[in-house]
Amino acid sequence: MKTNKTAVIGGTGKSGKYLLNRLIENQYKLKILVRNPQDLTVDHSFVEIVKGDARDYESILLLVSGCDAVISTLGQPKGEPCVFSQATKNVVRAMLKCGIDRYIVTTGLSVNTSFDQKDPKVRFATDWMYDHYPETTRDKQVEYDYLSKSKIEWTSVRLPLIVQTEEKFPIEVNLGNCPGEKISSTDLADFLIVQLSDKTYIRKSPFLSNI
Repeated sequence: MKTNKTAVIGGTGKSGKYLLNRLIENQYKLKILVRNPQDLTVDHSFVEIVKGDARDYESILLLVSGCDAVISTLGQPKGEPCVFSQATKNVVRAMLKCGIDRYIVTTGLSVNTSFDQKDPKVRFATDWMYDHYPETTRDKQVEYDYLSKSKIEWTSVRLPLIVQTEEKFPIEVNLGNCPGEKISSTDLADFLIVQLSDKTYIRKSPFLSNI
């Protein structure tokens, strides 16, 4: 069952553009948060644009008001302070205020959970991220830890390298380990949309990859 209106954060990013297009193709009513509206190329009657920043609570509150689900594919802006945990804290706070339950967010395979059974390759990739991008990698872990203590129905989707393509491939979802090295942006978009109505991964952080 489709939600009445879905809030989207990160819709102008590399994976967000594919998500936005797939949502529009499936006729979802949308509210999209963008810092620079000129970067948004879609023009559709059931797309509402909200100008703002995910680190600003009032922007997020305006975005989620009137929606019944939130999807975030937010990326880290270059040269700016870490965005992930602050954005999610704002989202959760605004969702609770507005009585919204469902939050779906993408993150990296470096995030650790108590359910993990990461193989050596994924553990190496996790360590590599901490060595080369320590601040944003730690911030993603903070985001997960915050969500795990929240009362909303969240799903945090852990991803390998995202390949921007319209092609679709077989996927695998795994709660303990990332089985593949890449994920098609189209497969990712479709998986995120399914989560709007599927309860399988509520309060879980699955790995998603092509196989």
